[in-house]
Amino acid sequence: MIVNGKLRKTIKLPYLLQLLPLLLILQIAGGQQPVLSDSGKVETLLNQSREFMSTSADSAFEYAQRAVEHSAKTGYKSGQALSVKTLGNIRYVQGNYIEAIQYWQESLNLYDTIGDKTGVSTILSNIGVVYYNQGDKIKALDYYLRSLKVAEENKLKLREAIALNNLGTVYHDNPETHDKALDYFIKALPMLEELGDRDAFGTTATNLGEIYTARNDEKTALLYFEKALKAFEDSISMSYTLNKMGNLYFQKKNPEKAIQYHLQAYNMTLKLDAKLEMAESLIGLADAYREQGFLKTAISTYLQAEAFARETNSFAQLEKLYNGLAITYKQEEDFPNALKYQNLYSSVKDSLYNSASDQKLSRLIFNFEIEKKENEIDLLTKDKALKELEIARQKFAKNASLIGLLLIIAIAVILYRNYRMKAKTNAILDKKNEEIERLLLNILPAEVANELKTEGMATPKYFEQASVLFTDFKSFTKMADVLSPQELVAELNECFMAFDDIMSAHKLEKIKTIGDSYMCAGGIPTPDPDHVKNIVNAAFDIIRYMDKWNKKRAEKQQAPWELRIGIHVGPVVAGVVGKTKYAYDIWGSTVNIASRMESNGEPGQVNVSENVYDMIKGEYPCTYRGKITAKNIGEIDMYFVHQPDYQNKFALSLEALPL
Repeated sequence: MIVNGKLRKTIKLPYLLQLLPLLLILQIAGGQQPVLSDSGKVETLLNQSREFMSTSADSAFEYAQRAVEHSAKTGYKSGQALSVKTLGNIRYVQGNYIEAIQYWQESLNLYDTIGDKTGVSTILSNIGVVYYNQGDKIKALDYYLRSLKVAEENKLKLREAIALNNLGTVYHDNPETHDKALDYFIKALPMLEELGDRDAFGTTATNLGEIYTARNDEKTALLYFEKALKAFEDSISMSYTLNKMGNLYFQKKNPEKAIQYHLQAYNMTLKLDAKLEMAESLIGLADAYREQGFLKTAISTYLQAEAFARETNSFAQLEKLYNGLAITYKQEEDFPNALKYQNLYSSVKDSLYNSASDQKLSRLIFNFEIEKKENEIDLLTKDKALKELEIARQKFAKNASLIGLLLIIAIAVILYRNYRMKAKTNAILDKKNEEIERLLLNILPAEVANELKTEGMATPKYFEQASVLFTDFKSFTKMADVLSPQELVAELNECFMAFDDIMSAHKLEKIKTIGDSYMCAGGIPTPDPDHVKNIVNAAFDIIRYMDKWNKKRAEKQQAPWELRIGIHVGPVVAGVVGKTKYAYDIWGSTVNIASRMESNGEPGQVNVSENVYDMIKGEYPCTYRGKITAKNIGEIDMYFVHQPDYQNKFALSLEALPL
């Protein structure tokens, strides 16, 4: 099936954050009003389904299915129609369009039975969106017009405005019909503003901005884009507008700003695994990388987008990325791949833009206006046309096969000539890449390193909860004065190497060392539900290691090294800083409080904040120490955490560490 792929031009569902439109007034046929407990339970189940949409579509589907079963059992037809519609909405977001239409058809029958014209108009529009995204403009236009007719006959202003917008999208794809699209969009926009439907208003405003972008009217385009962003606020729907703004700046030869908007859009769609929107964001990013000359990064990003486009059958997105890959490989002078993707681009383009489809659009509009059906085509004429088409197809296939064979022979000769030289070069490059990979993993976490390799940059991430540990040697300056530089560095390095092994054993991430201070964190970059317990056990292992260390020093009549440890847990921001020498670091008040816990601790003790105490008090004995005052935070309670009797259960085998 041909896929158009301009997912957010149409107003549907209405989109992800409004996936369960419970505020619709659901009418019930025959005057059968269900008892409050039935409708309340269905609404509760649908609300639970909505809450799970951002984390688990399968769980969301399960709750919606339970709502269907309960409403069917109790005869609550309105709730059943809404619940079945919700099942279709979830399948739509997952890219399962066949099941989505099946559920929506069932919901349409239910809405029609109870006389809910709002529900009927909504479902007709939703089904039209699927056909539009599949590239079947004929069926899409049919459903849009049916939705508009129901809305006009029943004076449903919101549904009328949405149908007008969706009709405008059909004409939006062809620059020659932009005037017609503007008529629909401009008619819909004030209606949506008056009705207060922010999501629908934002979508229509974005569509207008895209048309003015195509007309090189940057000022007017940005005016409508800003209206859309204001309407969407912080919803996931902003990703559509952000991508279009990225396209505008790319068109204006400003790839840096284009990357900014496309990356922001991609991060938003990534949270909900919205594959079609993710593909659009990645294609925009790849185009901007190519414009900047980062050809390998562009190719990697196009190929990542291809996986999402194929998964959603989005031929329109495939058309864009195949064209981009053909151009990029040509710039890299990789002509076999350039030819490969140029052929794929031509094939997809031919499927998307055919004159027969445009002619059918005009006939369908005519039929809507006069409410007549087309006459049946003469079977003999049709049979003759099919035979002529088959002869033409066979001739084309024969010529295409001959041309293809010649191209394959030419490419094979070129590839064979370069094979021996490339094989040796690739072997050298593979070895170098392995060395670089090892070095990179010594500097950065694996997850961050992979993102840096594939995306060309590492996006800073916010963690709602992470644990941070600081250590520091008391009176280190005095110890440094009595040791030679070589002795000082050797002994400090020996301690820190042992600390590194402890961190690895407890699944913690070493952040950095600052002089004689050591810093690590738990729960990043991969969330870990046991990170607080792990970091406390790591602190105990450090203390046990230092006890053995100081016993060795005492045998040599050397002064002990007294270590303080402080821990706090809270939100942090983590990311890569630097331009020439990468460094993974964390920021936030959590880091500062952990440092204060260390500086206000005692040698040989683990000093923790109240946040940590609240999370471990059931497993570890603790002693209250009083309060300290932190700038911009206030007073913070402190506790010493003591090692439990079963300490060896979690302890690292210290005999394995060098002393």
